[in-house]
Amino acid sequence: MGGERQHYYGKHGTPQKYDPTFKGPIYHRGCTDIICCVFLLLAIVGYVAVGIIAWTHGDPRKVIYPTDSRGEFCGQKGTKNANKPYLFYFNIGKCASPLVLLEFQCPTPQICVEKCPDRYLTYLNAHKSQDFQYYKQFCVPGFQNTKGVAEVLRDGDCPAVLIPSKPLAQRCFPAIHAHKGVLMVGNETTYEDGHGSRKNITELVEGAKKANGVLEARQLAMRIFEDYTVSWYWIVIGLVIAMLMSLLFIVLLRFLAGIMVWVMIIMVVLVLGYGIFHCYMEYVRLRGEAGSDISLVDLGFQTDLRVYLHLRQTWMAFMIILSILEAIIILLLIFLRKRILIAIALIKEASRAVGYVMCSLLYPLVTFLLLCLCIAYWASTAVFLSTSNEAVYKIFDDGTCQFAGKTCNPETFASSNESRLCPGAHCQFAFYGGESGYHRALLGLQIFNAFMFFWLANFVLALGQVTLAGAFASYYWALHKPDDLPAFPLFSAFGRALRYHTGSLAFGALILAIVQIIRVMLEYLDQRLKAAENKFAKFLMTCLKCCFWCLEKFIRFLNRNAYIMIAIYGTNFCTSARNAFFLLMRNIIRVAVLDKVTDFLFLLGKLLIVGSVGILAFFFFTHRIRIVQDTAPPLNYYWVPILTVIIGSYLIAHGFFSVYGMCVDTLFLCFLEDLERNDGSAERPYFMSPNLKRLLNKTNKKLAES
Repeated sequence: MGGERQHYYGKHGTPQKYDPTFKGPIYHRGCTDIICCVFLLLAIVGYVAVGIIAWTHGDPRKVIYPTDSRGEFCGQKGTKNANKPYLFYFNIGKCASPLVLLEFQCPTPQICVEKCPDRYLTYLNAHKSQDFQYYKQFCVPGFQNTKGVAEVLRDGDCPAVLIPSKPLAQRCFPAIHAHKGVLMVGNETTYEDGHGSRKNITELVEGAKKANGVLEARQLAMRIFEDYTVSWYWIVIGLVIAMLMSLLFIVLLRFLAGIMVWVMIIMVVLVLGYGIFHCYMEYVRLRGEAGSDISLVDLGFQTDLRVYLHLRQTWMAFMIILSILEAIIILLLIFLRKRILIAIALIKEASRAVGYVMCSLLYPLVTFLLLCLCIAYWASTAVFLSTSNEAVYKIFDDGTCQFAGKTCNPETFASSNESRLCPGAHCQFAFYGGESGYHRALLGLQIFNAFMFFWLANFVLALGQVTLAGAFASYYWALHKPDDLPAFPLFSAFGRALRYHTGSLAFGALILAIVQIIRVMLEYLDQRLKAAENKFAKFLMTCLKCCFWCLEKFIRFLNRNAYIMIAIYGTNFCTSARNAFFLLMRNIIRVAVLDKVTDFLFLLGKLLIVGSVGILAFFFFTHRIRIVQDTAPPLNYYWVPILTVIIGSYLIAHGFFSVYGMCVDTLFLCFLEDLERNDGSAERPYFMSPNLKRLLNKTNKKLAES
């Protein structure tokens, strides 16, 4: 038996030996992974240089504001289009052309206008009538009615038809919607043409039909935006409630950890049980109601998700999903009931540690602010890079012009040879680009921008983990708690991490960033290969994506434990990762059961908070409950604020529980080392809490004798 144990330890390193000088995190340590620290500093300098170059050449207005066919902005002060904020398309039906995907621009003339058209008119009927002055504002600037109708339409001086439109994102889109299967503009299927003749709109906007899918998506986005504008106040209140619940939960864990864990388990079971009951009652209520037996497949995708709540099949699916979750949770509780007791002891110990280091609950705010800084710099640099190019004009033609797609100069195109050979062609703004070396390097700069974002974001997360691990390790290795605890354990750990281990944190973050940027490139290639019919390439891409996803998860797990070792011993990243991995492998059963049980319990806590706030938001925004008369705002889609509150509540709860999670992981590794280093004798006493010693049948002999 002893030989087997020695062989096992030989495969996974040797157990930690007793060190009489070890009293917790080592204070006298040296700098680690200095080379990687230098690389990080150089990369940051390069990142700043890229940002400066991008800010010098970029113009975010190209993304925010629309541009006409000459590349001039609409509605910008100091320009000739200052009073023309909207972009009007001569023939929006051409926006459904595949050319849009290649050139990122509709192959139709576009001009800036003061307002979108609000009536139906054709050029044929308007050019010699009193409506021409109204029609003229939608022609190219400076147009004079000196040509024939055919010449004007051939040269693209005016649109062939005006359709009632509404502005959306400063662009004029036909006010199209469906009514009983008939495509309509406004509220009528026919419109006056200005001479008393009524035209069937379904015959006049065939091109707009092709763009109907794009318009539906834009209409959905606009309605969602409207819901946010009227409900943001209540969403903020819901998030504040989630924050207060999370804080209250953490405080209660400090004093009532055991009771709170069991209450949490019971409440989650009850919440899921209520969800099953509610789904069943809705399923029964819809029995016999007209249209409730339509299947989800037959109904298809609907932008108004409330439609699905009128189907019995929807509530049946919800009930089955909740029942499966309920059964899984109950079975796990039955089979892991003994391990839950030890997990509760760890949580109690973590509660005491958090109680002695209360400022640790505020540290996620520091991480959040630093991450916001990284995101803001990355996003602004990406926008400036994407707009740091020049206006490119190309020849557009509906026919078979041999010069179509070639670059041109709009100032001289009218007198050029291309214009004479292709009378119907137009020199039109296509996109922003360029032929210089800087413009050719834009893609590489964008990749570098994304890579640096991943690196810096992972570094910020690593800094938080090392800081919290150092503070909680100081608590565990204090023999007489809290007398032996340092005065400011969190600030001391933060200072040690930055002063000595910036290189190690950068090393771990770099490895993770490389894997993440590879995953991004695989996603990009996957999008490019979706149109391909090569099944082997698709299979290979799926395998690669799966492998790198698993690799990222493993590296995250390994880095987290390596950072704990760095916080305690001050060793470099590779040594810390190896020691942490071998320590966990020597205690693989405890890792697989005990540590994961605590993760499961924390997950239940998050679900309880999110579920409670989500149910409250559901009843509020669906007018089931009212604080005062007509409190809830009118909404297009009530699921918009509900989902926002649910996602925000989960992020808030995750922020609070992440401190507890890091505390438990740190104490768990310290607990495993405590078992290997010490034996409970007077010379080598255990540092674990009395509750843990009692559950493991461990005692300190000196204390037992006394």
